[in-house]
Amino acid sequence: MDKPILIGPFTQLLPMTGLPLKGALNDGQLPVIQNGGLVVSKGKILKIGLFEDLRSNEVQIHPLEGKNVCLPGFVDSHTHICFAGSRARDYAYRNAGKTYLEIAKAGGGIWDTVTQTRKASQKELGEGIVYRSEKHLKNGITTIEVKSGYGLSVDEELKMLRAIKQANSKTKIDLVPTCLAAHMKPKDWNQGEAYLNVIINELFPIIKKENLANRVDAFVEESAFSAEEIKPYFQKAKEMGFDITVHADQFTTGGSQVAVDFGAVSADHLEASTEKEIRLLAQSNTIATALPGASLGLGCAYTPARKILDAGGALSIASDHNPGSAPMGDLLAQASILGTFEKLSNTEVLSGITFRAAAALRLSDRGKLEPGTRADFVVFPTENYQEITYHQGQMKPSHVWKNGAPIF
Repeated sequence: MDKPILIGPFTQLLPMTGLPLKGALNDGQLPVIQNGGLVVSKGKILKIGLFEDLRSNEVQIHPLEGKNVCLPGFVDSHTHICFAGSRARDYAYRNAGKTYLEIAKAGGGIWDTVTQTRKASQKELGEGIVYRSEKHLKNGITTIEVKSGYGLSVDEELKMLRAIKQANSKTKIDLVPTCLAAHMKPKDWNQGEAYLNVIINELFPIIKKENLANRVDAFVEESAFSAEEIKPYFQKAKEMGFDITVHADQFTTGGSQVAVDFGAVSADHLEASTEKEIRLLAQSNTIATALPGASLGLGCAYTPARKILDAGGALSIASDHNPGSAPMGDLLAQASILGTFEKLSNTEVLSGITFRAAAALRLSDRGKLEPGTRADFVVFPTENYQEITYHQGQMKPSHVWKNGAPIF
């Protein structure tokens, strides 16, 4: 029988334990174990503590040399990495001063990606997901949510969700699929309500039958679906047992109210949220997810992360990696930059990409390093954890472990 593995010593081990899900955090609350170690068995954390205290004849030692800081594997709770094509033209147009409507009239926008994604095969989409997932994995992300939403028909959404499932079997990163069939009103449908009814009646049952996703998302916005239009859609999704998440308050408010009304796991974007929406979210169990990559890509305001935390809300930070508004796809860089502009402590930033992000996906078995959790962790080549955000994503992991096995 294989012995458990003792990994370390780590100059600093940050288990991210003992911290609340909601509210502001200061760096004095961050638990730091000096010269720590992890005992791993069968893909899970067995013990955690001082490296020397964990030494015994019952463990096999996997030594690490040099200065290093260990954290839980990062969780990216909002991405759109299932797509085909590029929107580099949109980015150039946007920076040249063209409006969203002008870009759409020129053939750009979400519909451009829909057109290119529809042309791609399931195999091609799956290969693209694997390629992007591997890049995220090397940056320390061990769990990543992936949305559909560039198909916008029953068959094309199924193609995307099946591609995500296919890719999940071909990469070591965990992919969490989400159905975003309500991303925008398809141009080939005259009525949004009729389209949503087809998705409810034809797509949802197949998703359940094939176990393609347990999460349903929708873009609640003037340019997509109104709060009134989306309510019957979410009601049916809840009745069928799907978790709800919402693209909310990106340009106009209203989405966060829908999220709270339906008990959504998360409300994502929130760049337009006012004091009213901030209080509403803080008083609910819905996690607010900031997407700084979209702010960088669009040149717009950031999610009011500081105000959300100070009001007592739970804040996750995700990359929104997509071909249009957030092509960078570098979670740590974006989270670090958000911290600069919103004056977030290191503990708030790191919590937002570990256990609070895991909670935004209803995953309680990761995001922290404690007995019983998955042995997903990332190691950085430094003796001071503050260097990680200080370098704003330019310091890369030296080691990544997934389910108790070294990836690199």
